[in-house]
Amino acid sequence: MKKILLFCAMVFSFLFLQTNQAQASYHFSNYKGRPPIHVLGGATKTPSGITPSQIKNFYNLPTSGGHGTIVIIGAYDDSAIEKDLNIFSTQFNLPSCTTANGCFTKHKMSATVKSNSGWAMETSLDIEWAHAIAPNAKIMLVEAVTPSGANLLKAVDYAASVKDASAISMSWGGAEFPEETNLDSHFQSVSGAPFFASSGDNGAGASWPAASPDVIGVGGTTIAVKSDGTFSKETAWTGSGGGVSAYEKEPTFQNGYSIPKAGGMRAVPDVAYDANPTSGFPIERGGKWYVVGGTSAGAPQWAAIAALGSGINLNNLYGDKNGDNNGKYFRDITAGSNGDCGYYCSARKHYDYITGLGSPLTDSF
Repeated sequence: MKKILLFCAMVFSFLFLQTNQAQASYHFSNYKGRPPIHVLGGATKTPSGITPSQIKNFYNLPTSGGHGTIVIIGAYDDSAIEKDLNIFSTQFNLPSCTTANGCFTKHKMSATVKSNSGWAMETSLDIEWAHAIAPNAKIMLVEAVTPSGANLLKAVDYAASVKDASAISMSWGGAEFPEETNLDSHFQSVSGAPFFASSGDNGAGASWPAASPDVIGVGGTTIAVKSDGTFSKETAWTGSGGGVSAYEKEPTFQNGYSIPKAGGMRAVPDVAYDANPTSGFPIERGGKWYVVGGTSAGAPQWAAIAALGSGINLNNLYGDKNGDNNGKYFRDITAGSNGDCGYYCSARKHYDYITGLGSPLTDSF
């Protein structure tokens, strides 16, 4: 019996040491951002999925509007994005958004940036749907050379310097790392524009940069649509990332809101948006249409909501949810789960680690 116990103790010690060594070896230098996007089925000749007019109706958003520049941060170059955006805009009767009319700008972080098909799909989702939600806002695409942490931060710094930015979107994320608390200052823009980031599509667990207390983390939901195209219900999406940060301390806006079981650490996400590919969004790429989903859909569309209004920041979001009239601002998501970790994986009233405060019901926070 003693030999068995000794063997078990040795195995546990070995596994514990291996885990600690793995965690100790993972740092910012190892970080690689990934776009949490999922394609439903194959390409089609005509669009399907939720339309701009439907999603605006579901979330009580205006049919037009927008101000300033929505800055989208991605990786690699998408040489066809302006053409694709024009086709998308024509399809859904949106205003033209081109370089020629001053609506669209693309900034490469290097004169030579390679292309990448996966990131190009993400770029189409981000650009086309930011324009769909806030059609009168300008759009700027900032292309990092690669999705390494260092290169993405260079793109973040450029985005933060855009003087007329109304919102900044980051539809990418990755595992947390010990140095992340030293990087929070990068998410403070000269214009005061809020940063938004996807919470991830791997279920329970916090990711960076959504875990930064200077970033609005966006989780995912599933929208059920009736046969006549109207809203039925909204539940937590099984893939939505969320949890408690391993490194970031609980910020004041969450401390005052009293989030259960956070243990003094940053809770993620803050808000939510439709993310399930089965209730996904049509995008146009190279003359073909795709239906896509993922929490990457929520970051640019929440950024567009910020461009529609003028009051979105983390203090206001938590203050609005804490008020007696919180139903004016959020749809509280109270059903669904993203894993088998009990409390942290279950949607519930007040706040949960899948959908945060809930999905939007206005552009005026």
